[in-house]
This record gives sequence, structure tokens and C-alpha cells, in this order.
Amino acid sequence: MKVFLYTEGEKLFSKSGLGKAIKHQMKALESVGVDYTTSANDDYDIIHINFYGPNSYALAKLAKREGKKIVYHAHSTEEDFKNGFIFCKQISPAFKKWITTCYSLGDVIITPTPYSKRLLESYGITKKIYAISNGIELDKFKFDKSLGNDFREEYGYSKDDKVIVGIGLYIERKGITDFVELAKRLPEYKFIWFGHSPLTAATHEVRQAVHTKLDNLTFAGYVEQDMIIKALNGCDVYLFPTLEETEGIPIIEACACKTTALIRDIPIFEEWLEDGKNVYKAKTLDEFEDKLKKIINKELPPLGEEAYKVAKERDIKIIGKELKQVYEDVLLQK
Repeated sequence: MKVFLYTEGEKLFSKSGLGKAIKHQMKALESVGVDYTTSANDDYDIIHINFYGPNSYALAKLAKREGKKIVYHAHSTEEDFKNGFIFCKQISPAFKKWITTCYSLGDVIITPTPYSKRLLESYGITKKIYAISNGIELDKFKFDKSLGNDFREEYGYSKDDKVIVGIGLYIERKGITDFVELAKRLPEYKFIWFGHSPLTAATHEVRQAVHTKLDNLTFAGYVEQDMIIKALNGCDVYLFPTLEETEGIPIIEACACKTTALIRDIPIFEEWLEDGKNVYKAKTLDEFEDKLKKIINKELPPLGEEAYKVAKERDIKIIGKELKQVYEDVLLQK
């Protein structure tokens, strides 16, 4: 069995959650000894497609004509697309039709969570859909206080500073405008956001947020994975005010580092992240502000140990076994 992992425009998405997901797939397959290629020139039994562009559509059609099996990975839904870049809301109905057409080319479909699986089923997709996490590299993301000290030293934070970290592209869906508003409300805390995407593609509200000048607010831009690990170890709270996800890799990374996290209370997180057990949740700005204060002031206990269990269940080695099972199942399909 040989798998062709295909991601159209991979370099374009290398700094996004999709880029991380692709790297995780490779490591997951390596961990269970599944032979794979990223070249269309190689022979293969299964094509595993990670994007919905025209080249992906054409490759899927070709694979179908050649009798190859197709695993289509549904990383995106209309719901997480429409609150992204500028004009996404206007074109989201057409986007939904297109991804439904693309995903339906798969003999089977993989999507990261039961929540995104239900969304796809609501689109009328009838192919078998597996919910498999994008996974986490537990060998890399782990609790290490010394790494947290490195983060604080690099960004000029003292050991007494109360630091709140956010991670994501410059898009409305990630809750970046609320992150900035909380920095305004809580000048006694330090807020730092990691991640970057072209502001020319962002909505007016996001551009305004990123251009906000506050003494306690830093936009650090894109950084390598090692710095994210340091930041999650060195912050007091990981703040994830996202409005929609198909999974949300950074929250799993935070759990792996045993970081206390405050996230938005939205349906994607209902089945695996529990308020007051492994994370804290809020719906409104006032709730976010209140819970941040309580976490910082230790009126709410740290949740790192319980959070780690969430990450442990999504270790890449486990994901590798699940992907391998999907490939074996699809090869048996007539």
C-alpha cells in the first residue's frame, strides 16, 4: 500500500493550520510505517487530497478514471470559511457548493472532529465520513518551565508580568478583534498575538485591530514552532476567542504544554473540552474579561493536568493508526 499525499498550493499554506495538519499527516504515517509519496509521478494505490482547488479536483477525477482510491480530507467548511478574509461572507454559499462537489469525489472523507462531520452530512454528502483529529506532536509540545523563561526573556517580560497569548492568522474568525478589546480593558496584563497573514485580505475591523497601538499589546507575527512551544510554556493564559473551527490545532498544543486556556464557548468544543475541567470557556467579552481576571488572580485553579489528557488522546502515533485503518478500509471497497 502506497499513499499519495497531495496538497495543492502547499507552500502557500505552510504557515497556517492546514500546513501543520499536512506535516502531522506525514509524521503520523511514518510512525506506523505507511509508505507515502508527495509526487504525482510516483505510483500509488490511494490519493489523499487535502485541499479543494481546481488541481485537486482534476487529480481526483484522474485518479477515479485510473481506478485509484480517493481519500478526501475535509479541512474546511462553509462555517469556518465565511468569517475569514474580506468578501468571504458574500461568496460562502458558492464555496459550500464547490467543496461539497470536491469532497464527494472521495471514496471516503476524513474531517477533524465529529462536529465538522455533522456539518458535512448536513450538506447532503453521502460518502462515509471519518472524524480523525489532526493530531499533536507530544514529543515536541510538552511542559517545560525553562522554555517559558526563554520566552519571557526574549520578549522582555518579567517573571511578575501576567502574559496572555493568542495564536492565529489575521482573520475575523480567529477572534482577533476581541483579543485587542480585552487588551484595552485590561492594561495591567500583557497581550501578545502570534501569527500573520496579509492585511490586504483582512476585513476592515481586523486591520483596525492589528494597527491598534497599546503599551500592553504586541503583534509578534509569524514565528517558528519552537517559539510557540516556549510561549505556551511561558504565558499565564492561552486565550482562544475563535468564532469557528473544524478543530483548532493551537488549543491541542496548549493542552499538551499543560497551559491553562480560556476559549470561546462554541459548538466545536462541546464534546471534548469541558468548562472548568480541562479549559475555561466564555461567550461574551464581559465573560472573557471576568474569567481572565479570575484565572490570573488564582480564583480559578489551573487545569494543566486535565488538559494534557486531551492532547494525549490526540498523539500523532494514535492518529497514524487511525489513518492506516482508513486506508485499509478504502482498499477493500469495491
